[in-house]
Amino acid sequence: MLTGLKVLEISSFVAAPLCGMTLAQLGAEVIRVDPLGGAPDVRRWPVTEDGTSIYWAGLNKGKRSIALDLRSEPGRELVRRLAGQAGIVVTNARYPSYQDLVTARPDLIHVQIEGHHDGRPAVDYTVNAEMGFPQATGPAGHDGPVNNVVPAWDIACGLYAAIGILAAERHRSRTGAGQSIRLPLADVALATAGNLGYLGEAAINGVDRPRIGNHLYGGFARDFATRDGRRVMIVTLTPRHFLDLGELTGTREIFAELERLLRADFGRDADRYRHRETIAALVEPWFAGHLYTEVAKGLDGTSLLWSPYRSFTELVGDAAGNPLLTELDQPGIGRLPVPGSPLNGLGAALAPVLGADTAGVLRDLLGLAEAELADLRDRGVI
Repeated sequence: MLTGLKVLEISSFVAAPLCGMTLAQLGAEVIRVDPLGGAPDVRRWPVTEDGTSIYWAGLNKGKRSIALDLRSEPGRELVRRLAGQAGIVVTNARYPSYQDLVTARPDLIHVQIEGHHDGRPAVDYTVNAEMGFPQATGPAGHDGPVNNVVPAWDIACGLYAAIGILAAERHRSRTGAGQSIRLPLADVALATAGNLGYLGEAAINGVDRPRIGNHLYGGFARDFATRDGRRVMIVTLTPRHFLDLGELTGTREIFAELERLLRADFGRDADRYRHRETIAALVEPWFAGHLYTEVAKGLDGTSLLWSPYRSFTELVGDAAGNPLLTELDQPGIGRLPVPGSPLNGLGAALAPVLGADTAGVLRDLLGLAEAELADLRDRGVI
């Protein structure tokens, strides 16, 4: 899909590597540049027993890896020349800036991922803290913030960056002009808070989103425990869903009487949400009185949206038949399920060994001869 597109990536953490990997999975040639010995990500957890980073392998699939002395002028000159050949650079590092590289290629596309719009540094966890989400996460009555284990803003930022590169490349193909794109991580989170109505709710209604545990804000959904200790998540988004919940749990007539007494209409999201605790208390005994296999069979016969809760170790086994995953032998790690792109499962590939492609990339893109490569090695540049 993106055959012929070349991208130079100089990055750490999640957002920028995810951007590069997303493009690589769609067919772009993505060259990751690391300092000699690797950036901090090369040792980031989770790791194997011998310390090899599973995290690094997960975010660098399908890329070529080169390692240079980025503090030396010869190393930086190689980066400038590589940027001139690739024409697209994505980075979250202070070097190389657009100004550092545009002289090598006037139509350069340069995406700079940064913390805040005013240049202050930030990472996902600090951005999340200041955006209000930890104050609305967790059980009702809990005192103190609850962070999200998923780095949602990094993920969204990486995908925004990939879209930005494709949009800029399309613009360049039509006009011949490159672009310098700044993408603040905090602005990704702020935009999302606005897009999903969190900001509007606070501005218009003057209230903060409350903590409601595993309930669905503005509707009815919650987790329930089965007789054998499994837990399932149930979601009702339509009147049909709620009718099926009542039919399954034998509470349909009780709900009808409750609607009359409360002057409510459980066909409406607002009324289901307003009376969520009462509804949950009425259906909870049905789940608690049945084994998981019985609950699953019953739910499968309805329109209800539901899923069992699974641990990551359970997921490894249960997801094995999904065509998104391919069992591959990752060097230094071993055999593990490797996802391709969710876009039709494209691009399942291994991550490179750090720096393994240095000589090949410098030969292919810059035309360096063996004598030149040997000189760079002797001087500690590669």
